[in-house]
Amino acid sequence: MGKNKNKKPFGIGIDLKKINLEKNASNKVLPSKETVQALAKDFAFIPIEQIERNSDQPRVDFDATELEDLKNSIKIHGLIQPITVRRLAEGQYQLISGERRWRASKLAEMTEIPAYIRIAGDAEMMEMALIENTHRSDLNPIEIASTYARLKKDFNYTDAQLAERVESSRTAITNYRRLLELPIEVQKALKERTISMGHARTILGIDDYAGRVAILTTVIEEGLSVRALEKLVRGLKEPKAIATPKKSSLPDEYLHVQDRLTRHLGSKVQLKRDAKTGKGSVTINFADDTDLNRLLELIEEAE
Repeated sequence: MGKNKNKKPFGIGIDLKKINLEKNASNKVLPSKETVQALAKDFAFIPIEQIERNSDQPRVDFDATELEDLKNSIKIHGLIQPITVRRLAEGQYQLISGERRWRASKLAEMTEIPAYIRIAGDAEMMEMALIENTHRSDLNPIEIASTYARLKKDFNYTDAQLAERVESSRTAITNYRRLLELPIEVQKALKERTISMGHARTILGIDDYAGRVAILTTVIEEGLSVRALEKLVRGLKEPKAIATPKKSSLPDEYLHVQDRLTRHLGSKVQLKRDAKTGKGSVTINFADDTDLNRLLELIEEAE
């Protein structure tokens, strides 16, 4: 098995010894423009001991069985897909993405590893790691939410700015960050994929901590779908929302429309109409921001 330790993957690698470097005024070694352009397209083989883990890496959970399987594959075939790093100094690199491949390569006792080298600051590094992991579906929702929160805190991004940077929507950014308001028990279930993002967002519609934990237990024990959970949560809220019925002046056909909208949207809907002119308005109630986002999604799906 020893002959496979340094096996090159398919593709064209760059010899680090041949990279053209230039020094700036501070006498720090920097990659030349030509080198940066070359490395953006190809990869280099870097001694694995020269690469350090990124402590801000969005992904924190690694399955031991998957690592073992990947280690065995690397021993036989080598590492097919390069990792991505940034250069810190001569002979010193930091992971941007590909930590699972890096870990498995170390377990496989590889002495060097193929890597794309990027020039990136702290913010850009976190963004690139987040984008790659989310595109590969490697991150759980809590890891994504935590990274969004960290980027906003450390670099003072608004949700709109962050959405543009990480190729997402402002609504998605807001929805992910609100997951961090959930009890630890719910976050754990979401990280372990026992429940879905839809379940978690519906649980946010319950106001108190104990209620959120209790509804989580119900979801898991009864295997509730997201739709079934939404119906259950609406039922829990209805006793508080229902007031003493008032006699409506609306004709029966308009009351029927009002009832249909209420059932379809899962929120209280009120129609008003001027009997003389026929003009009117529709009022849709929502409980909180999460409920509003749910209504917006229902409307967008109907477009």
